[in-house]
Amino acid sequence: MAEDTQTTPPSESGGGSKPANRRRARALALQALYQRQFSDSPVSQIEAEFITDNDMEKVDGLYFRELLYGVDRNRQSLDRHFENFLDRSVEELDPIELAILRIGAYELEHRIDVPYRVVVNEGIELAKRFGGTDGHKYINSILDRLAPRLRSSETRSRKT
Repeated sequence: MAEDTQTTPPSESGGGSKPANRRRARALALQALYQRQFSDSPVSQIEAEFITDNDMEKVDGLYFRELLYGVDRNRQSLDRHFENFLDRSVEELDPIELAILRIGAYELEHRIDVPYRVVVNEGIELAKRFGGTDGHKYINSILDRLAPRLRSSETRSRKT
């Protein structure tokens, strides 16, 4: 399993940005974004609930917050990145798959410090853990096609 090797300043929660702490941040962000799809609650309230209800000691809290707010704020533009690769409309996507694709698109576009292969792999792992039986295959196919569009220089250099 590929993991982040980049580091950022430690989070307010003390979780830092170890690969496992980022993985936990992605998993919590996925759950929070899933909840956001069905709730009229402000994202700040959802964030507060997740921080209260989860042990944030081993979570990169800053990364969780960035994903939660960044994906929520940019969801329409993120959807446009991958909608041409879908076999159905964005509205018909499984809510978990939609949240995973938005996180992946966000990381590909805004977190160039995270290698595209890590983004794709983390999306697959989230889908295996939280999604339907073969959801990880769908996530893999969409993110694999999206990566060259958002990371053309990185994906080109990996193929040579």
